Amino acid sequence: MKNIDLAKTGYEKFSKGDIDGVLAMIDSKMEWHECNGLPFIEGNGVFKGPEAVNKGVFSKIPEYYDQFNIEIEELMESDDRLIMKGYYRGTWKATCKKFKANAVHIWTVKNEKLSRFFQAVDTATIINPVEAKVM
Repeated sequence: MKNIDLAKTGYEKFSKGDIDGVLAMIDSKMEWHECNGLPFIEGNGVFKGPEAVNKGVFSKIPEYYDQFNIEIEELMESDDRLIMKGYYRGTWKATCKKFKANAVHIWTVKNEKLSRFFQAVDTATIINPVEAKVM
């Protein structure tokens, strides 16, 4: 499977709520760098392995967001790297306001498994959205 197809499959599984399917795509030694600035991120925002990613990230999403989704604008591939440029959309439960925030993901793939993840996202827009900006 091409790396770009792996990414498309992972994002599709996530959009359908198939978190177990996404976790099965993650290498057992995954290093996941979640963006600081969100209240559920503890410590330095680095999670190691699928179980830690599920507990520290995926399980927190429904606690803090309603209708959370990732809108992919572009997927790019270069050797073992994948880059997703797009947006996070949803409603921040603390304020009940909808948001659309810039997001970038950089993935590393090894042996057809997702082995490293780095995220950059506009956390200020998520936590304190201005509803007029939501499109």
